[in-house]
Amino acid sequence: MSLVNLAHVCSHMQNASKARLGLTSIPVSKLHVNLMLGLQREGFISTVTLGGATPPKPFLLQAQPDPEQLEKMAARLKEEPWNAYPVEGHAPLGKELVQEVHVPENPARRRLWLGLKYWNNEPVLKNMKLISKPTRRIWLTSEDLGKITRTRESSYVKGLTHPGECMFMTTDRGILEARDCVERRIGGMALCRVW
Repeated sequence: MSLVNLAHVCSHMQNASKARLGLTSIPVSKLHVNLMLGLQREGFISTVTLGGATPPKPFLLQAQPDPEQLEKMAARLKEEPWNAYPVEGHAPLGKELVQEVHVPENPARRRLWLGLKYWNNEPVLKNMKLISKPTRRIWLTSEDLGKITRTRESSYVKGLTHPGECMFMTTDRGILEARDCVERRIGGMALCRVW
């Protein structure tokens, strides 16, 4: 795990949101993918898409089928179940909604495309700071995390005092938010804090 690359990602995300970008990309690694999925789960970013050097088509990022379309598709499949499977020359039912994304075979050319969110003309993700540094990694127990989530300082880490602030940890069960770690009573290495 490279914390140097994570430091670059943190500063890039901060700068992209301050520049009011709607879409930005970062290099692909397991750490970056899991962290960005955590950010999406907590509501800081809107989409996470694997792609190449060129951005994916915008409608792919925004397209969610309407419930009415899904109901029509379900009714049609109930009457004609053979439409769910591909036949030569025809796409299966529902595949017309999905657009193919070109992902390069060379892993070095892959990019993770992220959709940034804004509310009342302000970025949702304003700050993203690294906690553990490449030269000094900070490990926290579940008791330390309990103090931090209740706005108190513990183990050289300040408490979560900003509204909506999240801290992400790497644990033996993957990358989790600090409050999830407290609930599961597990500790780990502090990665970054976002607000």
